[in-house]
Amino acid sequence: MRIKEIKSQHRRDFKAIFECEHCGATEEKGGYDDAYYHNEVIPNMECKECGKKSPKDYIPNATKYPEGYQV
Repeated sequence: MRIKEIKSQHRRDFKAIFECEHCGATEEKGGYDDAYYHNEVIPNMECKECGKKSPKDYIPNATKYPEGYQV
């Protein structure tokens, strides 16, 4: 899965539309804007439609705020 569009964000919590790179299915859910979430959680999300995870060449998005920055 990858982030297609961030719908809203308050501090580091956000709601986004995630899209499967394999089948194109979308799903809206919440997330947390830190390096761990972008590097580990998002690439390991399974698509509800096809059951696949992100490919090995997945490039994570950067966080909105730098690591350690208090929002």
